[in-house]
Amino acid sequence: MNLIRRGNAPLSTLRGGPIEDQFGRMVENMFQDFFAPMAQGGHWLEDGLAMPRLNVSENEKAFEVQAELPGVKKEDVKVSIDGQRVTIEGECQQANEQREGEQVVYSERSTRRYQRSFTLSSEVDDAGAQARLENGILMLTLPKKQGGAAKRLTIQ
Repeated sequence: MNLIRRGNAPLSTLRGGPIEDQFGRMVENMFQDFFAPMAQGGHWLEDGLAMPRLNVSENEKAFEVQAELPGVKKEDVKVSIDGQRVTIEGECQQANEQREGEQVVYSERSTRRYQRSFTLSSEVDDAGAQARLENGILMLTLPKKQGGAAKRLTIQ
């Protein structure tokens, strides 16, 4: 922040006292807490549970979904499909390795869980669905379920 001195007021009057310093720190911490989840990728639902960011595209045959799951291994990802509803879950466990004679002083790496559910505009053919995980991005190819031909009813 730049302070611009206007008029003949001494510079010392532009600096806040202890109350203003505490308020400034509180506001700064509030903004850091608010923007931290966005910087880490995803929105937080509750303590330790994040919603991964998604890109969803569609063509006439399938939906293509990309979800950010940084640090998650493929064996820790679960995708379930129920009609039009898709649910993605994943867990990233980052163990803090401690060598003999060392002590962890500060650690921000911990277990993080991801979960996201969304509904698509048409049902998914779960038998033909494919998923792969590359560089922290889960890529789903979800073919649309082909509707049967219209059935003509016989009038009796």
